Amino acid sequence: MRVAIAESRRAEGRTADNPPVGCAIVGAAGQLLAVGHTAKAGRPHAETEAMTKAPAALLAGATAYVTLEPCAHTGQTDPCADALIARKIARVVIAVADPDKRVNGAGIDRLRAAGITVDVGVCAAEAGRVLAGFLTRLTASRPFVTWKTATSLDGMIALADGHKRWLTGPQMRRYVHLLRSRSDALLSAIGTVLADDPEFTCRLPGLEADSPARFVLDANLRTPGSSALVKTLDRAPLTLFHQKGAPSDGMAALADAGVTLTELPSDADGRLNLLAAMQAIAAAGCNTVMVEAGAGLSGSLFSHDLIDRIVWTQSHHLIGGDAIPAINGMSKLALPDRTHYMLSDEGRLGDDRWLVLDRRSREN
Repeated sequence: MRVAIAESRRAEGRTADNPPVGCAIVGAAGQLLAVGHTAKAGRPHAETEAMTKAPAALLAGATAYVTLEPCAHTGQTDPCADALIARKIARVVIAVADPDKRVNGAGIDRLRAAGITVDVGVCAAEAGRVLAGFLTRLTASRPFVTWKTATSLDGMIALADGHKRWLTGPQMRRYVHLLRSRSDALLSAIGTVLADDPEFTCRLPGLEADSPARFVLDANLRTPGSSALVKTLDRAPLTLFHQKGAPSDGMAALADAGVTLTELPSDADGRLNLLAAMQAIAAAGCNTVMVEAGAGLSGSLFSHDLIDRIVWTQSHHLIGGDAIPAINGMSKLALPDRTHYMLSDEGRLGDDRWLVLDRRSREN
């Protein structure tokens, strides 16, 4: 199963609204026959990819290890459960049951009805980390949200003058581009666009085509037509979230350039509604979104409890209390009994360090 999970990571950020699934097939004699993952744009599915690669004569009596329950419905492709039955697979081991209402146990039932031995729950937590976006979109109608920041040792993202400077080194910046390639979407705000003129694309050699769809909170449509975001529309789509009554003078030009303009409701404070933004990103078929933004949007997302994962990259610089912090707008009067996030991974790249923290489950 861990081979299948490792294979599923090759599909992260590349499967559109389908889940990134991995499959490993082991022959009756115990040999690994083939592995497969969900193909780009979501089809073919992992089971089909693996069975196509495996020697056909050895599939009868084999065991298929799949990170998500095989589908049982007919869409653009035939059900994977039927394909496994047709190839006379003897046993199917599943990490996570599929909560999609079109599946939701139907794949397991169909396999068992055909006489196939089915085991469910093997390495479920590990597989669930890769499937978190798909599962969150189905159960919460929003994507799985990762907040990424790069700070100094004292938690600042920029010097007091606000001018862009690299805090972390080139190795860490390449790591961030890899994270972008594994995300379906990237979310930022107009303040970051005007201050830094970012592309928000993946520029790692060989992964340029895996840039995420880009979404920007821009209530009054201030994104310049000359911005790097607009200039790179051939690399990745761009959606600007705006409020009702946004100035129309630039609206036509942005739309003509190929930018998608989406009106969102405002919250009680007159700002764009963040949950509505997340729901719109999910409706666009994005399972995961990475947030790269300034202190204002970051603070708002934490205040609304919309952050599922933190990726904190950090240099050894100390830049002082007059610098710009990573998070604004949060005020705690007391520490909770336990932290809201728990450390799940950490490491170093060059002189910099990174931490990954996941939202603590109720069981933890």
